[in-house]
Amino acid sequence: MSFEFRIEAQLGAARAGRLITSHGEIETPVFMPVGTLATVKGVPQEALEELGAQILLANTYHLYLRPGAEQVRRLGGLHRFMAWERALLTDSGGFQVFSLSQLRKVSDEGVEFRSHLDGSSHFFTPEKSIDVQRALGADIIMAFDECTEYPADRERARHSLEMTARWAMRSKRHFEKQKPEVRSQKPGTKNEELEAENSQALFGIVQGGMYSDLRRESAERTVEIGFPGYAIGGLSVGEPRTLTEEVLSATLPLLPEDKPRYVMGVGTPEEIVNYALTGVDMMDCVLPTRAARHGLLYTSQGKVNIKNAAYANDEGPIDPQCGCRVCARYSRAYLRHLYTSGELLAQSLNTLHNLAYYLDTMRSLRHSIKLGVSARAAP
Repeated sequence: MSFEFRIEAQLGAARAGRLITSHGEIETPVFMPVGTLATVKGVPQEALEELGAQILLANTYHLYLRPGAEQVRRLGGLHRFMAWERALLTDSGGFQVFSLSQLRKVSDEGVEFRSHLDGSSHFFTPEKSIDVQRALGADIIMAFDECTEYPADRERARHSLEMTARWAMRSKRHFEKQKPEVRSQKPGTKNEELEAENSQALFGIVQGGMYSDLRRESAERTVEIGFPGYAIGGLSVGEPRTLTEEVLSATLPLLPEDKPRYVMGVGTPEEIVNYALTGVDMMDCVLPTRAARHGLLYTSQGKVNIKNAAYANDEGPIDPQCGCRVCARYSRAYLRHLYTSGELLAQSLNTLHNLAYYLDTMRSLRHSIKLGVSARAAP
């Protein structure tokens, strides 16, 4: 089945839609839990299915290093490897390479970097990123980009914009060149793997730092290249939230209304609701899982720091309004005990709850858009 995006309802700038992939349909706006190494830390796939996760994000850079993209391909692709039959998205690896500031060297051809695991040397080009992502076999893959750090002066942001535009064109050319050759190159590959690769969708990424005019230019040039979906990258890199909002307000109106819009690496429950209300369709963030591992839980009454001694004798659930399996069974007192005792179960249960809260928030938002009722940002 080919990739398709439909808008089914609108409420102001917000849209409720449906992404159709070869691994199922995704209702938007959607929050994508992050499974960096083909796993959402501490949560088995059946629990993610129970929570209603429709699509997961996996990381190209990390999976390229371990266990290796070709090994994943030999094992039937990422879906089969991690026993996940729903949709997957892989990032390009650009952000992870960007984060290796002391271990990388960027040129127009690509990025030379050293592995954070063993110091071995590697070279990523737009073409290499596409090859790795095609081997992994996710439903949605990303063009290779150069993420701009914050703060960055105008010259640096301009350079990143130009590099990302050139790399986007190279990514698309290589993706389209490889697509018809898949069957002849791998005669022994199973039919379902071939079909999965042939139904992959390549998204372009907008960069330009925190300069609204550069963001608009990047958006226009990326749209001119032409992709079935568009991402806004280079956010949540330390900038104040007001700048994030300025970038989005400058960029979103220039992205095609009939294509999915993906904002990468955001954010808190309040932020993902607000961004969805401005017309964003897809978001991902490590925050719900990372916060859970540090004892921070999101609830309808606000954030709960389960480490606090005030919860030592609290027999109530984390959130009385939450229907997740954690709130249905365990008390705050017990969860605090697990966390302060260093039990692994604490991280797993905390993560389950936070993901349930994020996914329920988006589910309620989609319902509000379809009903034409104003949505309230999460606390």
